[in-house]
Amino acid sequence: MVKTIDAKMLSKMFLAGAKNLEEKKEWINELNVFPVPDGDTGTNMTLTIMAAAKEVSAMDKPDMTVLCKAISSGSLRGARGNSGVILSQLFRGFTKGVRDYEKLDAKILADAFDKAVETAYKAVMKPKEGTILTVAKGGAQKARELADRGEEDLTVFFEEIIKHADEVLERTPDLLPVLKQAGVVDSGGQGLMQVLKGAYEAFLGKEIDFKLSDMKTSPSAASANMDAQAQADIKFGYCTEFIIMLSRNFNIKQEMDFKAYLESIGDSIVVVADEDVVKVHVHTNDPGMAIQKALKYGALSNMKIDNMRLEHQEKLFKMAEKQKEEAKETEKAPKKEVGFIAVSAGDGIQEIFKGLGVDYIIEGGQTMNPSTADMLDAVEKVNADTVYILPNNKNIILAADQASHMAEDKKVIVIPTKTVPQGITAVINYVPELSVEENADTMAEEIKSVLTGQVTYAVRDTVIDDKEIKQGDYMGIGDSGILSNGTDMMEVTFRMIEDMMEEDKELISIYYGSEVSEETAGELKEKVEARYPRCDVELQYGGQPIYYYIVSAE
Repeated sequence: MVKTIDAKMLSKMFLAGAKNLEEKKEWINELNVFPVPDGDTGTNMTLTIMAAAKEVSAMDKPDMTVLCKAISSGSLRGARGNSGVILSQLFRGFTKGVRDYEKLDAKILADAFDKAVETAYKAVMKPKEGTILTVAKGGAQKARELADRGEEDLTVFFEEIIKHADEVLERTPDLLPVLKQAGVVDSGGQGLMQVLKGAYEAFLGKEIDFKLSDMKTSPSAASANMDAQAQADIKFGYCTEFIIMLSRNFNIKQEMDFKAYLESIGDSIVVVADEDVVKVHVHTNDPGMAIQKALKYGALSNMKIDNMRLEHQEKLFKMAEKQKEEAKETEKAPKKEVGFIAVSAGDGIQEIFKGLGVDYIIEGGQTMNPSTADMLDAVEKVNADTVYILPNNKNIILAADQASHMAEDKKVIVIPTKTVPQGITAVINYVPELSVEENADTMAEEIKSVLTGQVTYAVRDTVIDDKEIKQGDYMGIGDSGILSNGTDMMEVTFRMIEDMMEEDKELISIYYGSEVSEETAGELKEKVEARYPRCDVELQYGGQPIYYYIVSAE
């Protein structure tokens, strides 16, 4: 019978939970109700926990206090998306409950689970049942029940908690009709279960590979990792590709011999034989040797040799120059009373925000939710006493709120903009003569009048909002759900606008994305003008990825 765990075991359990979540992230992504190509739940939760796992894995012999600080601060700063922020708050509460003990028994763990749930619920302005919060609460309630009845065996304790939390997860569709209609359980709750199950396997002594994969993070984090070490990791410097036009039959033995030769001089080898041609790809330090060998089998065409070390150096140089320019801009910028940060994707939309006086743009949105650390980094770069953050996405608001509480030496105010048009409206309604608080209230009020519709495509078949959606369909998504879908982009967009419009609206703004031509967008504008002759219709290039159109009415 095991009655307690120490910091060493808790560290193993945390890393195993992180690893299990990472391995299951794509499966969890598939549980998302809306079939949109965005920064999904599994990815956001994984990036959040991995930020902490990297700190934990770097420790040799952590004590409980140091371990808890690494888990809490790492996950808080790395938090992305609503699910990631809630997960980080669960860790924050849990670590508060255990950090002062060397050994953790069932009672201490039950108290910590209670603290985790309490902290997470407080972090969400309007907690919704049928989500990760419900699953966490169910697990904590079971832990309390077991501790109160005197259960000391942690094997039984953990097993019963996981069993009950799984049952709660299975009931989430009964609490959220949208889950039931889509035929899935809550993705955030499932993510939490994978953390718990991975941790339990480590507790039971299962051998787990704790090596963490190099996941793609934010642009700022990625730039920090592109250093001289990465340069040294390029073992073979030339990416070599060509096609062999065979002069005679290329039998299996010859193909195997050729592959073996390429393996002796390089790596990343692809040899695909198709009747009278062979496609070849190899990374090597001597492309001539690969070419000389290939000439024995026939003539060569489509030859391409890239110096990967040189390309890498150029990337580093460009990144260093960009960072230098950003630093210069920060240094040159005079101290202001108020500054603005906006999250957006698309060069057109970013130029609009800059033209309205936004000081710093965080690249992100649906395709990549920026982390709390990204927000804090941006706040640091804005030379102002008070900084307003415009998240412009409902899945980024919690991370921005978290950054506002963690920022030092500056007042940070989050205007809860859920869409880019709301963000634009917020900046337009800023009045320098008003106080910080008055402006915050005014902007928060004004964005309520903005209706937004966005057109994208479905990544899978599903049924939602009583609409049967097929993979590849265009979808018009309004503020409260899917308004239209079909195979004709123009028709779907127009029907979306019709469904979102209200009689008192006077301005319709259309931002067309990177995959839409100006001519096609112009045709949509003409059609909307004919349908709503009393409205001003503005067409602007947004350049945003993923979303063909973003439309607002106000």
